[in-house]
Amino acid sequence: MKSSKMNEYVNMSVEDLQKELKELKQELFKLRFQHALNGLDNPKKIKLVKKNIARVNTEITKKANN
Repeated sequence: MKSSKMNEYVNMSVEDLQKELKELKQELFKLRFQHALNGLDNPKKIKLVKKNIARVNTEITKKANN
C-alpha cells in the first residue's frame, strides 16, 4: 500500500526530490538534536522522517535508471 507521501514523490521532478531530501535531512538533524537535549513529545517522528528520506531516495534512483 502506497502512502499519500509516496504518491506525491512519484509526481515530483528529480530537482524537486533533491530539494525535498535536503529539507528532510535538515528536519531529521533538528529532531535528533532536540531529542538529545530534552527529549521529544513524539519520538516516532524521527522514524517517520527516516522513512520519508528512504522513499525520496528510492524515487530518485527510479528516475535516474529510466
